[in-house]
Amino acid sequence: MDLIRPGTRFDFIGKKKITVWISGIAILISLGSIFLHNGLRYGVDFAGGILLQIRFAQNVDISEVRNAMEAIGSKDAMVQKFGGENEFLIRIEKGGDDLEKISKEIQANLQQRFQGKNLEIRRVEVVGPKVGKDLKTKALWAVSLSFIAILIYVAWRFKQISFGLGGIAALVHDIIIAYGAISLLDLEYSLPLMAVILTIIGFSINDTIVIFDRVREDVKKYRKENLETIFNTAINETLGRTILTSGTVMMVVLILFFFGGPVIHDFALTLIVGLIAGTYSTIYVASPVVLLWNKHFTQKKKR
Repeated sequence: MDLIRPGTRFDFIGKKKITVWISGIAILISLGSIFLHNGLRYGVDFAGGILLQIRFAQNVDISEVRNAMEAIGSKDAMVQKFGGENEFLIRIEKGGDDLEKISKEIQANLQQRFQGKNLEIRRVEVVGPKVGKDLKTKALWAVSLSFIAILIYVAWRFKQISFGLGGIAALVHDIIIAYGAISLLDLEYSLPLMAVILTIIGFSINDTIVIFDRVREDVKKYRKENLETIFNTAINETLGRTILTSGTVMMVVLILFFFGGPVIHDFALTLIVGLIAGTYSTIYVASPVVLLWNKHFTQKKKR
């Protein structure tokens, strides 16, 4: 049974003037948020410091934990509720090479101050500033090299630079929206969220290549039609596949979001935004860019 009936002709490309404004506003909001927040809020992975996840068997107010951290000498420690009741996340941004020693001292002091509360230290992460800086640099290289590799591959596969540019334009759109969501929702940018960015890149370009492949086939089949009509036809012909692929992935991610627990919450939330942006950009960013390039450059060269 076909999810989308053969012969369906939704005018996706005809809405490109509206979607350009939608994409432009979304990008401006995303960049504006990042600028107003002075960049992303980096996690311990990139900024360096100490991260502790603790839980108490008895009721403990968050103010008690904050007071305890101030008494220890960590006035700048960020304490927030995490997961279930009486569970907290403590983040301390510190430099130096003796972070492991400082971490152990903090743990010992907390155990001593909350002796009657059955304190359980569930997670400890210690990252030095040099390691954090190195990870940040490598993350930037990973994203940049993936962009370059995709541009070369798509341009080579379809024998036209316009298809490569269309794919990259869609990816830039998706990455800006994803980073904008991280900034707007005040999520902590860490290695798991960087993994989400790379996942979004892979998902988005895969969907784009499927449509571009169908365009290449339809160009031979409908030689008398203009390229805009061929793109519209190709999008409609692959619409069932797009809905099934994006829909099944979204169902899994939603399950992770609602039932995966607080540790994976930010990961799943960013991925949801990325999946929506990736599916949208394949139709309303990648395809219009190819058509625009063909209209203003390819056709003029032929003339």
